[in-house]
Amino acid sequence: MILALRALILAALSVAPGTGLSGIAFHQAPPNFAIPSPRGTAYLSQLQGHVVIIDFWATWCDVCTEEMKYFVRAKQTFGDRVDVVTISDELPDVAASYFRTWNIGLPLVDDGEDAIHRIYSISKIPDTLVLDPQGRVSYVSVGGLSWDELQKAIEQASGASF
Repeated sequence: MILALRALILAALSVAPGTGLSGIAFHQAPPNFAIPSPRGTAYLSQLQGHVVIIDFWATWCDVCTEEMKYFVRAKQTFGDRVDVVTISDELPDVAASYFRTWNIGLPLVDDGEDAIHRIYSISKIPDTLVLDPQGRVSYVSVGGLSWDELQKAIEQASGASF
């Protein structure tokens, strides 16, 4: 009986990690994915050693475009200690065109097939994850966030490394 109860509790914890995203758990590495760049393809797992911000967004989302300045500011403020990865599921080149128009130099992953959105359980945007330098989820924002929230999440994820 105790073993059955323990199994139920463990199953419930794995289904409801408290992040607001059913496929993502705090203090665990999120699913890996490819990040194309002019220098070739990198993977999320290769960004360990830095705080990583993952932003799910779209050009048609006013909250998303409003908070984009916080991700640019984070990169400017924290420099090489922070990596920012943006993910859009819009048609090819829509998000890239937006970045070119507004001179935003953040990495962009086109997820037109919704593969990353599915494995991360993204149903509405914006969603933001902050990973600690070990590559584990330390913060999740489902919905919009402020600069103060993002800055605090980055500082908490970094521990004493800043």
